[in-house]
Amino acid sequence: MNPMPTSYLWFIPLLPFAGFLINGTLGRKLPRTTVSAVALFFTALPAALVAWLWATMCSAGASGVIETISRPWIAITDFTVDFTLTVDHLTLIMLTVVTGVGFLIHIYSVGYMAHEEGYWRFFAYLNLFMFFMSVLVLASNFLLLFVGWEGVGLASYLLIGFYFKKKSAADAGKKAFIVNRIGDFGFLLAMFLLIVHFGSLSFSQVFDTVAQHPGWQAQGAHFLPAICLLLILGAAGKSAQIPLYIWLPDAMEGPTPVSALIHAATMVTAGVYMVARCHVLFNSSPLALSVVATIGAATAIFAASIGMVQHDIKRVLAYSTISQLGYMFLACGVGAYAAGIFHLLTHAFFKALLFLAAGSVIHALSGEQDMRKMGGLRTRTPITFWTMSAGVFAIAGIPPFAGFFSKDEILYRAFTSPNPLHIALWLVGLLTAGMTSFYMFRLWFKTFFGESRIDQHGDGQHSVHESSWIMLLPLVILAILSVVGGWVGIPAALGGNNAFEHFLDPVFSNPAAEAAVSTTGHGLELILAAISVLVAALGFCFAYVFYYKKPGTANAIAQRNRPAYAILSNKYWVDEFYNIYLVTPLLMFTRGIMELIFERGVVNGSGRAAGTTVRGFAWLTRAQISGNIRSYAGWLAIGAAVVMAVMIFGSSLWAHL
Repeated sequence: MNPMPTSYLWFIPLLPFAGFLINGTLGRKLPRTTVSAVALFFTALPAALVAWLWATMCSAGASGVIETISRPWIAITDFTVDFTLTVDHLTLIMLTVVTGVGFLIHIYSVGYMAHEEGYWRFFAYLNLFMFFMSVLVLASNFLLLFVGWEGVGLASYLLIGFYFKKKSAADAGKKAFIVNRIGDFGFLLAMFLLIVHFGSLSFSQVFDTVAQHPGWQAQGAHFLPAICLLLILGAAGKSAQIPLYIWLPDAMEGPTPVSALIHAATMVTAGVYMVARCHVLFNSSPLALSVVATIGAATAIFAASIGMVQHDIKRVLAYSTISQLGYMFLACGVGAYAAGIFHLLTHAFFKALLFLAAGSVIHALSGEQDMRKMGGLRTRTPITFWTMSAGVFAIAGIPPFAGFFSKDEILYRAFTSPNPLHIALWLVGLLTAGMTSFYMFRLWFKTFFGESRIDQHGDGQHSVHESSWIMLLPLVILAILSVVGGWVGIPAALGGNNAFEHFLDPVFSNPAAEAAVSTTGHGLELILAAISVLVAALGFCFAYVFYYKKPGTANAIAQRNRPAYAILSNKYWVDEFYNIYLVTPLLMFTRGIMELIFERGVVNGSGRAAGTTVRGFAWLTRAQISGNIRSYAGWLAIGAAVVMAVMIFGSSLWAHL
């Protein structure tokens, strides 16, 4: 028996939901301290339960999987879906990210949102998000996962549009909601195909059926790739991959803690988690794996190129998130699922840190987000500077920071992958690593070094201030994790044993990828690691020269290469392309044809017809009940005549018929 009673699993999602109900219904009347206490209490307890789960599953005699089943949820003839929560090693990693990082961001939010209107509403939405994200990662079947999947989309819409009086925020929330629905449509179609061909939505039943039939790929070639491609569409929407990435940069309109929690640490990684969870399906479809790897590589370098020229500090981090998610997809596409989840974990640490530190900078500058109006903050906000530096070095892939180990593992697995395009994928990943180092150190130098540009814009140096400790404490904790968080995955070539990958061995199994890795020695891995560090160092050097040593160099290069700079600064005009060729025609169709035919013709026309019919009957009734005795006598005579006609001619007419 498991040391932890299975019924306790229900408390992990239900506790945040209780916090949502309390703050959502009573929060308007409660003091802010009470709202904060409720939100923190109902997120701290799930984090403690997850810590207990770690002790349970790592203890001797633990089965490795904890499952609790309620009564059947849906039962239709031979098709049944149970409301089941399951914890395995992959779930445990995701729960750690969701509850641990989520709790730290809740603490930060108490200070960051202290003077905002709708304080209770913000924390109610944040708790609601935690509930749905917990359901998503605990689900043991596709349908329950989809409930959490849709729920985090709803919570994301509410949080992105938190400043609903601001048009750009309201539009960003709607954009995120609509774009995600496109991906969700693919997810729904994939579930329908699973029901048709497997008769089940249970992970264990579907995956066991595929795994137990070595020849399944040939037998089911007509539907397995289709299922995987539809799942990829859903993952691309949730994890902001090409072509459905466009919602994420605009989502920065929400409060900074929202960016840290939803669009860096948890929600956007749901697509990566789903692909990793369905690795049995993807391993049976080489086509789908190639699509995942290609989309990931293309997204990684595409978003990194845009991030190099952005001036809004949060948008730089937004495009960085898209790029890093591409890295995770690249890892899954080459069969290195453990490496992808490893990068998901380290990314949660350093990207949450970077967003929260950016929020501290914005807070120090009274809302300013333009890096061209910053500079010289190193001495005025020292704790923010040192903690954010840890995040910058981690994402840049500088050893021994966390990002180096996870990124190096992905590059190594891409290079040794059996994928025919493995060299090209590795080169794209390597180039992306150099670009990442460049734009992150660009942010670092422009924000914290050089002469202060605050006075030049009339803001006044006196307003610059360090954040309160309730905001700085999460930064310190995340900074420590950004340094040491990757040490759990140190490979054998660097003196470790890659404990993280071994921890996930019960979940993932990819013999082809393991065989390819086993044929290479440690020498190749060391060479590839040295190359990646060299590329990261080059990115640092270019940023140092352009934005610190010779600050005018970058502008001069941009002036000499205006067409290329215009392409990057305008984000390849993708949004404009979508607006012209997709959004505008769709609006013309809905507002023109659909409105004229259906709304005015069918809906309004049927309403008018019904009204005319009712008025006609009313007129007849009114004509009969006039109060005139002669009128009544006339109607009586007409009625008698009709009755007599029926009696006289009715029987013969009926016999004739």
